[in-house]
Amino acid sequence: MLMNKSVRVIATSAFTNLRWFAIQVRNSVSTVKDFPKMPDCKFVPSAYNGANYETVERAYKSVVSPSLKQFYKEPLLIHEGRRQWLWDHRGKRYLDMFGGVATVSVGHSHPKIAAAIFEQTSKLNHVSSVYMHARLHEYVTKLKAKFPSKLKVVYLTNSGSEANELAFLMARIYTRSQHIVSLQNGYHGATYGTSASTAMSTWRYPFIAQPAGYLRAVYPDVYRGDWGGSRCRDSPVQVAGRKCDCNERECIASEKYFEKLDESFRFNLPCTRGVAAFVAESIQGVGGAVQYPKYFLQKVCDYVHKKGGLYIADEVQTGFGRTGEHFWGYEGHGVEPDIVTLAKGVANGFPLGVVVTSNKVAESLNSALHFNTFGGNPLACVVGSTVLDIIEEEDLQQNAYVVGTYLIDRLSTLLSQFPDVVGDVRGKGLMIGVELISNSETRTPLQVERVLEIFEDIKNMGVLVGKGGLHANVLRIKPPLCVTKMDADFTFAVIKEALEKHDGKY
Repeated sequence: MLMNKSVRVIATSAFTNLRWFAIQVRNSVSTVKDFPKMPDCKFVPSAYNGANYETVERAYKSVVSPSLKQFYKEPLLIHEGRRQWLWDHRGKRYLDMFGGVATVSVGHSHPKIAAAIFEQTSKLNHVSSVYMHARLHEYVTKLKAKFPSKLKVVYLTNSGSEANELAFLMARIYTRSQHIVSLQNGYHGATYGTSASTAMSTWRYPFIAQPAGYLRAVYPDVYRGDWGGSRCRDSPVQVAGRKCDCNERECIASEKYFEKLDESFRFNLPCTRGVAAFVAESIQGVGGAVQYPKYFLQKVCDYVHKKGGLYIADEVQTGFGRTGEHFWGYEGHGVEPDIVTLAKGVANGFPLGVVVTSNKVAESLNSALHFNTFGGNPLACVVGSTVLDIIEEEDLQQNAYVVGTYLIDRLSTLLSQFPDVVGDVRGKGLMIGVELISNSETRTPLQVERVLEIFEDIKNMGVLVGKGGLHANVLRIKPPLCVTKMDADFTFAVIKEALEKHDGKY
């Protein structure tokens, strides 16, 4: 009886593995037959043995977070990841061109990060930040080397929202002013304070009074805004169909948007000591990869400094080489911030946020106690340190520049192929946006249901992208920095086929 039972167990196990292999083959054949050919991947994921799909879906709808809106008509149940690839519970493979919202910087389940976590967790998981440990010193020393010499102090938090909250607190205490100025269409977090600086109506709850001390200023978008032309932004692709008389040292759109910002200051803030800080993403992420006109950030930062305020560079999405040419997105604007906030790609998905600032600004917190239970956690420090090593060892910043520029150039051909659907292609490195429209003259956003159809078709062909912008009509492409030109070609082919299907239907 024991032998028969063992034989049944072995047979069942063999059947399960055979069934898993059959699913993989079927998915591969389907991909080759029906869709653009997906690049090869030698990694074989493990079989999914978790709760069934329906149970997990019910939990997300009723227990986990009922307000959380899942992507897709049939939400994905992700089981495993390796580098730029993800597998769902059925074993279907996807090319991850969203990177967990620009968070997976060096690739899913990087073996060096896994090894570092295992080694550290076997020694020390956590101590309160009131005790010292060498991993914190190791990490902050490495990270400081990436910044200008005046930015010498590092505070560790758990998220980008928390980092921005701390930056706002520092700025207010240091300047003895209250107002935080942000840009319309910007996103800086979803906590009570950061949501007040996030200037998008889709992130605003009704009936909730916003905290005082926030001003949302101009929307400097050279594609959708009042001013912009064919020479106005730092991108391989300029705005199509808009002309301008700008030159190498002057941008007319920049001047116009700055005048609007100055007007906001003059009408809404006290004439003396009116601003604590100006905060801006180097490229607006959730807002749809929006790039400002050239020299705009320089003008605003100089202006804010004259008003006694600080410049906070929100590098939560644009940091760690994502924009290609520079390690930090703000470097592309020729500005030097007083405070920098980091998260997302800082630890490849491990919860970590960072505030980097000068000694002078940091000393402002000495007027009271400030404490973070998990800030500087040994595991977080080890992961953050390992991410910095991998970016350098694998030359991922250069890869972001080469592959990103290549992909942007390929995507730009969609502007002429689908002029009534693709309104703009923009970005730098692997921070890319494709804006979908329904009218090229008015730049009217494509209807939500049509965007969702395109979005769904892209997923069905094996590519995961994000969506953003105020009208959720921008395809957001922010993959792990290890993607290849073959991945870029596949992404382009899939998006093109989805647009062709849309054109054929409408």
